[in-house]
Amino acid sequence: MTKFKVQRKKAKVNFKTLLLPFAFCLLPLAVADAQNDIRVTKVRDHFFMLTGAGGNVAVLVFDEGITLVDSGRTEMGDKLLAAVRTLSPLPIRYIINTSVDPDHTGGNEKLGAAGGQITGGNVAGQIADAAEGAEIIAHENVLERMTAPSVKPPIPVRMTPGTTYHVEHLKLSTFYHGDGIELFSAPAAHTDGDTLVYFRRNDVLVTGDIFNTTQYPVIDVERGGSINGEVEALNRILDIAFPDFRLEGGTLIVPGHGRLCDSADVAYYRDMVTIIRDRVQDMVKKGMTIEQVKASRPTRDYDGLYGSNSAWTPDMFVESVYKSLAATAKRAAPASPLRSAPQKK
Repeated sequence: MTKFKVQRKKAKVNFKTLLLPFAFCLLPLAVADAQNDIRVTKVRDHFFMLTGAGGNVAVLVFDEGITLVDSGRTEMGDKLLAAVRTLSPLPIRYIINTSVDPDHTGGNEKLGAAGGQITGGNVAGQIADAAEGAEIIAHENVLERMTAPSVKPPIPVRMTPGTTYHVEHLKLSTFYHGDGIELFSAPAAHTDGDTLVYFRRNDVLVTGDIFNTTQYPVIDVERGGSINGEVEALNRILDIAFPDFRLEGGTLIVPGHGRLCDSADVAYYRDMVTIIRDRVQDMVKKGMTIEQVKASRPTRDYDGLYGSNSAWTPDMFVESVYKSLAATAKRAAPASPLRSAPQKK
């Protein structure tokens, strides 16, 4: 039998040459990150998530301009605007606010002033400043809280929503906004003015602070938030989203803070919130005080994932859940029966 010797030559790979095209592809994102402390994540071909300016900011670039969801903190306005400009030089047309929180609305004035509304005809001719500044859209409770007399110092008018809605569901036109955008009100969740923003063609859902990957949900009881409304809102996200397979893939979800997600991430988060809610609920029914509930550490299983934020600690979350459930129980308690007046002997 003849033996054949097979010689294999080791191919010399120049990794610098191999990676060069990818480096050019990533260069604009890396520059934006280095210069502005803003991280840019490409979600779809014309859809981006910006982190580092406060709450996450969603950016949709379309033929007529740019639609934003949220605007970060006030002090980050210049850097956020610079990051948006690396994606497109087109004017910012719309800013949709998911809540009243300063880390989601603080850049409204700066970014809004850099844009302009789509107007024409009689509107542009009769109203001198009709096209000046981007249109800011939010739930009407956001406007009411931003313009309340108790807010000191007063918030500039240019920072407040110019267009509000009060219904459960609102559709925005594709031509003007770059996609068929649906706004879903989430009453009494994080606050009483939360909005879920769904981009139908891009299949992206922006949740605001109803859903986070970095901390427990903030239940702002003083501004109408509730733990039961939070659970309902998380279930609403799962109702809207379309997964590819077993909750994986499909609709991409931009949280209020943290990384890009899908339905599976929301489902895990919803389960965590529901479990803690039920634990605290049982303790409330047993008549335990708020200090006793906090001492029992009902969040202990999840503190490693969500308990590291010093601005919103596990105890703060448990306290908000307790107050929310206690208020609900008080409203649901039956009225005391009327007592008949004692009869005179």
